[in-house]
Amino acid sequence: MAKPTTILVKLESTADTGYYYVTKKNPRTQTEKMSFRKYDPVARKHVLFKETKLK
Repeated sequence: MAKPTTILVKLESTADTGYYYVTKKNPRTQTEKMSFRKYDPVARKHVLFKETKLK
């Protein structure tokens, strides 16, 4: 069987709350690091989430 092309990445909050989302990414088409404005329930507002490695 072939390996899947998508990898799991962690989107970590820049508000330093420790909250993170886990999402999939296709590294062949998206070569740069992802960053989104998403809701952080610990900070209770929308903040920037940046891609880090999933351990």
